[in-house]
Amino acid sequence: MKQVVIRRTVRSDAEHFLAPLTAEMDRTGRFPVQWRLFAAARQYFGLEIPQDLGGAGLDAVSACIVIEEVSRVSPAMGLCISVHNGVALYPIFKYGDDHQKERYLRVMASGDAIGSFCLTEPNAGSDASSLETTAVRRGDNYVLNGTKIFVTNGGVSAINLIFSASLSESGKKVFTLFIVESDRKGLEKGPAEDLMGMRGNPVCSISLDDCEVPLESRLGGEGEGMRIAIATLHGGRIGIGAQAIGIAQGCLDASILYSRQRIQFGRSISEQGAVQGMLADMAVKTEAARLLVYRAASLREKGLEHGKESAMAKLLAGEAAVEAARSGLQIHGGYGYTKAYPIERFYRDAKVCEIYEGTSEVQRMVICRALLK
Repeated sequence: MKQVVIRRTVRSDAEHFLAPLTAEMDRTGRFPVQWRLFAAARQYFGLEIPQDLGGAGLDAVSACIVIEEVSRVSPAMGLCISVHNGVALYPIFKYGDDHQKERYLRVMASGDAIGSFCLTEPNAGSDASSLETTAVRRGDNYVLNGTKIFVTNGGVSAINLIFSASLSESGKKVFTLFIVESDRKGLEKGPAEDLMGMRGNPVCSISLDDCEVPLESRLGGEGEGMRIAIATLHGGRIGIGAQAIGIAQGCLDASILYSRQRIQFGRSISEQGAVQGMLADMAVKTEAARLLVYRAASLREKGLEHGKESAMAKLLAGEAAVEAARSGLQIHGGYGYTKAYPIERFYRDAKVCEIYEGTSEVQRMVICRALLK
């Protein structure tokens, strides 16, 4: 019952407050500050953080419902909330020490500081082990150098998790994560990318030029970065899966509404077998993906292994979103190719769900490795 209320409340919030902002957000690519304030008041920036630490204290499935319902109206803002909660805030809650939790959790859970997770580089995408950002220890500090690209939330982030490489005493390449504030000297942000979709989420590059951070900025131990990053991405994929479900559901809802209103050959096209078949397929794939996402979230909530399950969920949900957008645009016909209806924006937004947080091909690799081990 609690989750039903959460869905109803967030859907109402998104439809009444966020929906009127989506067209301008998509046109200009600007992040809506008024939505940030509204979402912060609703505790959307601290979904799974306990209430005594300033968060909403939701379970993992309920957090997915929030992301899903926001994404049903605005995938760009669903992405903002998913990335902030899943791969920026939660790792600090999970792996941070008491000092880090006290310093960062409350300010991030309140929405006063939006977070980002900086992994991708010009020469390191799916192959994270090829990253070139370096961290050199100098006494009680580290000096970071390198460039991160396609940083979701980058344009508005105040706190960034930076994935770096260094050489151990034995000469082996090891990876370490750092919590780096955007106002720290040596960190510079590039202009927002002019994206095909997800417009309104300011994706940009982040450059580190002799950026000096103290030892207490290190998240986990030296050389533990890859382990933390992989575990973080497992959870992050659940959030992206929830976002993709929201897109698929938004496409389905828009297509049902349009098919009932559009008259051809003397009757609404919702009565035509071809359209009914597309609607049925959209509904089946959306619901199947939803169940996989909720299953992965439930496993994570219980502290159980969920790497394969989160990859399955993200894979199916991403592909369901793309298929739903394609079918939805087909149902809308020529009107779907204009900006008069939201299906055109959903069509552009959906594709990246098969790319970020690990491409569909990478998800299949993760799944197969789990099956064959």
